[in-house]
Amino acid sequence: MTKQPTRDQVPEDLTWDLTKVFATDAEWEKTFAQVKTAAADLTQYVGTLGQSGAALLKGIQAILSVYRTFEKVYVYASMRSDQDTGNAHYQSYDAQASALAAQVSAATAFMEPEILAIPEAKLEQFFIDTPQLADYRHFIEVITVKRAHVLPADQEALLAAAEDVFSSSAQTFNVLSNSDLKLPMVKDEDGNDVQLTNGVYSTLLQSPNRDVRKGVFQGLYAAYGQYQHTFASTLAGQIKADNYTAQVRHYSSAREAAMARNHIPASVYDTLIEQVNAHLPLLHRYVALRKRLLKLDTVHMYDMYTPITGTPQLSYTFAEAKQEARRALSVLGEDYLSHVDEIFNNRYIDVVENKGKRSGAYSGGAYDTPPYELLNWQDDLENLYTLVHETGHSVHSWYTRHNQPYQYGDYPIFVAEIASTTNENILTDYLLKTQKDPAVQAYVLNHYLDGFKGTVFRQTQFAEFEHHIHESQQQGTPLTADSMSQFYGDLNARYYGPETAKDPEIALEWSRIPHFYYNYYVYQYSTGFAAASTLAAKITSGADGAVDRYINNFLKSGSSRYAIDTMQSAGVDMTQADYLENAFRVFADRLDALEKLV
Repeated sequence: MTKQPTRDQVPEDLTWDLTKVFATDAEWEKTFAQVKTAAADLTQYVGTLGQSGAALLKGIQAILSVYRTFEKVYVYASMRSDQDTGNAHYQSYDAQASALAAQVSAATAFMEPEILAIPEAKLEQFFIDTPQLADYRHFIEVITVKRAHVLPADQEALLAAAEDVFSSSAQTFNVLSNSDLKLPMVKDEDGNDVQLTNGVYSTLLQSPNRDVRKGVFQGLYAAYGQYQHTFASTLAGQIKADNYTAQVRHYSSAREAAMARNHIPASVYDTLIEQVNAHLPLLHRYVALRKRLLKLDTVHMYDMYTPITGTPQLSYTFAEAKQEARRALSVLGEDYLSHVDEIFNNRYIDVVENKGKRSGAYSGGAYDTPPYELLNWQDDLENLYTLVHETGHSVHSWYTRHNQPYQYGDYPIFVAEIASTTNENILTDYLLKTQKDPAVQAYVLNHYLDGFKGTVFRQTQFAEFEHHIHESQQQGTPLTADSMSQFYGDLNARYYGPETAKDPEIALEWSRIPHFYYNYYVYQYSTGFAAASTLAAKITSGADGAVDRYINNFLKSGSSRYAIDTMQSAGVDMTQADYLENAFRVFADRLDALEKLV
């Protein structure tokens, strides 16, 4: 067994170079103090934003200047901490930066209410009087579009003070699910007793040993089942809070309130659910293929995650993976590749595992820093996908930050995963064209199909359940463990089809999903994956203008427009069904290919 190196043992060329953010810790400490002072100085702008166009411009610029410098302070502390969570010095920096975040947020809280207090006609006159305000028109519009849903100041203060009350159900769920709930001991593949955790559950549910899969599945849900009425109470409390907040803010529903945050029409949600339901026969076909390849009489829900193809013996060192990624992404053109090269060749990536390093992977940085990536590299195909995924985020960030002013220098959550998943789809297409080994092809096809199943189908199932419980509560129907389990069990049976057993345990899945406390969040996983499938298919097939629209109209847009408009200009109208139909066509083609191959 290879021992993990300590941070100081990792070769320098495999670490990120954070001196590009701050040359020294002393420089970070100096800038930290400057941000603290600048945030306190913002009090001079309180009460001034509605005086004139010039005053509004000056106040917005002062506030954004504080945020811009603060972001560098925050990401430096965060990334230094992530590279070795055992380093007390940088843990202290991270804690200080988090505390500073709260101070900056409090110091700038006056901006939105003051802008909203400016009458519409007066605000328009400000734009005429102060032409430079035009650079902030969309920034201001994102605030003022909420005008009809903002309450008088005293009522806003009451709602703000009650925020902890509204979030108490989610907090109780987290404590119960992650701390107080005692999961049982289960058998691993070697017959050893192991303590079941959520991580162990995810791993053992992929085991080739069916008894192991069944044991962890039944063990997990037996534990959750003991507290199903408590979980029903916490979830019902969250739904009541969502509906109440929407009602007092004069929205027709919690869904309208949640989607208004990103200016997304409700038709996007309805179209997603309609299209996924119309294409459930494709999921049923996939389940039937899984049944055949695993040689099962009946597919149980604990059979859904074990691999149905062998793991290919493909191995990539990090250097080889960079070359392979570059070849795959070459379809995006030389300009895109130049930014890939910049990321790959200038120590923007922290590559290998070391003792104390944060697990997983991410793309980070701030407006005035390089787009850094954290990896925990292993020499396999999954890590090649991770590299391509995170580089999709990083190049998206590069284009955004170099083509938009600071106020539009980030991108909305609705589109955040599209660039990364588009890259994954491009890699899948490349591997299918270049890898002739049937075992590799089968693995790559199933990698895509499993991703589609887990994201488009499963997250839409979650979205359908989430909408049902919000509507039920709004109509006065009590949300009990029995009623939610009945609906969820029937929904699961409809999604996975006639080849799948109606395991009673799966009816309780709602009880363990933290995303149901996020107020209409999960649908974005589905729409994003489907949009990425459609974009990648256009790019890899050489559709006229596809690459140009993708880079210039999407990657460079940042938050300068509403997300739905950005996607339309990139060639994907998410208010219509076409992009979903195209995505299901890709799924069907790859399902056909896998069926023929195996």
